Amino acid sequence: MKVVLFCGGLGMRLREYAENVPKPMVPIGYRPIIWHLMKYYAHFGHKDFVLCLGYGGDMIKHYFLNYEECVSNDFVLSDGGTKRELLSSDISDWRITFVETGLNTNIGQRLKAVAPHLAGEEMFLANYSDGLTDLALPDQIAHFQAHDAVASFLCVKPNLSYHFVTTEHDGRVSSFRDIAQSGLRVNGGFFIFRRDMLGYIEDGDELVLEPFQRLVHGHQLLAYDYDGFWLPMDTAKDKKRIEDLYAAGNPPWEVWRKDAAHPRTEPRPEVRRGARAAPAGIDR
Repeated sequence: MKVVLFCGGLGMRLREYAENVPKPMVPIGYRPIIWHLMKYYAHFGHKDFVLCLGYGGDMIKHYFLNYEECVSNDFVLSDGGTKRELLSSDISDWRITFVETGLNTNIGQRLKAVAPHLAGEEMFLANYSDGLTDLALPDQIAHFQAHDAVASFLCVKPNLSYHFVTTEHDGRVSSFRDIAQSGLRVNGGFFIFRRDMLGYIEDGDELVLEPFQRLVHGHQLLAYDYDGFWLPMDTAKDKKRIEDLYAAGNPPWEVWRKDAAHPRTEPRPEVRRGARAAPAGIDR
């Protein structure tokens, strides 16, 4: 399946870290977060990418136009440094379509803008390009294919330190709990869509506001519950957490390394299955 990556946002909550760098290009180790995400999809066989560009799109183009395979692969250097022989490769079998979708365009309209590049696709994947997970993607796809629905999103526990509060009519607090213990779940930004999804997006619509409400009313939206690793990079604090995991030497999202060492033969136990219509989280 093709993978649509939304790469055009300003990433305002991360501007304190990178004033002039688009969020997908914020580095984790020696590669940007968009590379880690594309590597994740490619591991599961989805190597045809459509990048919805906007703010900083030129930086993303230049990164891949000048991509250096030797940075993240073993290689042999010989003939006084004039000859390089790669022992493995990252992107040699990737196909990447770069599409300018507007500087201030919202995500729903970015998806509409790349519709011509999805012609003939019965289903496609999509992502905000700012979060990482160790989800076994084939499990979510199989769940989606087993149900009559137009869209599916990864449904996760919020990565927030806020408190969930309920009050009486006079303002007295009736409950006060950590939001992680409230049972609430949010949209994790990993989507599966049938091509019919494009018909649910009207002019000016965001992706998960009006269109998802239409899907909910038509019982066409699936939430795929997942309790494994998921972490967005919304703030400098989130980036620090991701960097720390990377520096520890065994980042959870690098499933391509783990699955190579320990091939998975059955679904992971932390995945809870079940189709249900659900509201989406906050769009980016």
